[in-house]
Amino acid sequence: MTRLCFDVFNGDADGICALHQLRLASPRPGARLVSGVKRDIALLARVVAEAAPARAEVTVLDISLDRNREALEQLLPACRVLYVDHHHAGDIPEHTHLEAHINPDPELCTSLIVDQLLDGRFRPWAVAAAFGDNLHGPARRAAISLGLDEKKTAALRELGELFNYNGYGASVTDLHFDPVELYRAVSGYTDPWEFCHRSPVLAILRQGFHDDLEQARSVAPWQETPAGRVWRLPDQSWARRVSGVFANELARANPEQAHALLVESADGSFLVSVRAPLARPRGADTLCRAFPTGGGRAGAAGINVLPPDQLGDFRRAFEAAF
Repeated sequence: MTRLCFDVFNGDADGICALHQLRLASPRPGARLVSGVKRDIALLARVVAEAAPARAEVTVLDISLDRNREALEQLLPACRVLYVDHHHAGDIPEHTHLEAHINPDPELCTSLIVDQLLDGRFRPWAVAAAFGDNLHGPARRAAISLGLDEKKTAALRELGELFNYNGYGASVTDLHFDPVELYRAVSGYTDPWEFCHRSPVLAILRQGFHDDLEQARSVAPWQETPAGRVWRLPDQSWARRVSGVFANELARANPEQAHALLVESADGSFLVSVRAPLARPRGADTLCRAFPTGGGRAGAAGINVLPPDQLGDFRRAFEAAF
């Protein structure tokens, strides 16, 4: 009897490109796809009820094991799980059904880890993902290893940044494309430059990206301290969509400073994006994990819901962290 297969992946560039590399190498046309907005990382809970009784094969990409530990432990007795990630994991369970490739090195993303596992077979997609995760140094080094010229490298950078931009929002309704549909759009292409040339997806994302970024650039910093700068954006879909790429742009422009973006929500809470200084890409995950819905990686992290009465605590913690 054929086992059920589940592909569970973060809805940003890294999650999509990591899965795409794996499935180019080992196709699973019948796999059930599970994803969501970039901040929706507790994805394994969606799989438990359906997968565990079926003794499924589950691939998990670019979501924190620490945030999915309970669901993973429910799956392991019956399911085989391949887990690839670059976020804080905590203690990794030891189980014969678990194959884990987890490395929180700030110079790695999940797609670069997959690239290592596949001996570079589909490296251009890993280059795009690294650009999308604001890992421009590792992305350029990987591009140089392929002998890519500046035009081809620039196309991969845009691809990664636009895919990453599409992942930000409070819900899928904020996005231009559901990440599952975006993966399906790219899954028919081995060559990323052919995808860039033929697919209508990038034109839609490109226009949205530029429109949203123009609005963000018109907003002045809300707070400036020796530790870094903080922006406060309104409760609007464009602000939620652009928060990640705008934070990355600010970080590149001022690599010695930390940055935080606070996007207001209708209930008065804030969606928070934090970037550690690119010159010292550490501490963002520790800062954000100090709050109940926080998580991420050393260089870039966030808080899904920061209650308004914790805003002062966050500002003080931000200054202390950086």
